[in-house]
Amino acid sequence: MKCAGIDIGSRSIELVVIENGQQIVSRQTESGHNPVERIKELISDVSFDKIMATGYGRSIAEVTFDFSTVTEIKAYGVGAASLYPGIRGVLDIGGQDTKVISLNEKGKVLKFEMNDKCAAGTGKFLEMMATSLGYTSETIGESALLGNKGIEINSMCAVFAESEVTSLMAKGCHRNDIALAIHQSVCKRAIGMIRRQNMNFPLMFAGGVANNVCMVHLLKEAVGPDIIVPESPQFVGAYGAAILAGEN
Repeated sequence: MKCAGIDIGSRSIELVVIENGQQIVSRQTESGHNPVERIKELISDVSFDKIMATGYGRSIAEVTFDFSTVTEIKAYGVGAASLYPGIRGVLDIGGQDTKVISLNEKGKVLKFEMNDKCAAGTGKFLEMMATSLGYTSETIGESALLGNKGIEINSMCAVFAESEVTSLMAKGCHRNDIALAIHQSVCKRAIGMIRRQNMNFPLMFAGGVANNVCMVHLLKEAVGPDIIVPESPQFVGAYGAAILAGEN
């Protein structure tokens, strides 16, 4: 049986198909302004027997395509535990929100915390700051690693934080140093969530921001080396949804 999972996020959509426990399809596209059309394109030439949707836009898939749905919390928990048996938590920093999920020794969700009230601390925030500094989302992390510590971004609001960045640039601060301060700000919020959950380790870092080398470095520096970054961190939710489709 071929089981598919589709994770419809605010910035990207991931599709995974598994058969007999093996991943046979892995695709990604931008969500764009019309995610319904993107979903159609993504699944147009893919065969599967069952499919389950998760993510920010799962309700779109449920209404438009009659897909079964599951929360990102459960999908990420199942995906992480299947990829790395013994994992005890997940930090997912995506485009729209940040999630911290605590798991028991069998991979079941014990508790979670979600920050979705403001763009600050998310992939969207890093994308906005990259544009302000003249970087791309792909280059800001590497540039931040070259920065020197000493600058702080104090605002908890993405709009005000952008004003802080503009002010720092006007004062002549090097943009690599500002980029590092931005990453430290995002990392500080994530660490706060991890500590409030009193999480056990090892911890998986998933979501699009897990591709950012500076964020990975800062997290390991702050909480220790027991942070696992999967080969394809953006596909963990879709993979978990595909597993759940087979169990549904």
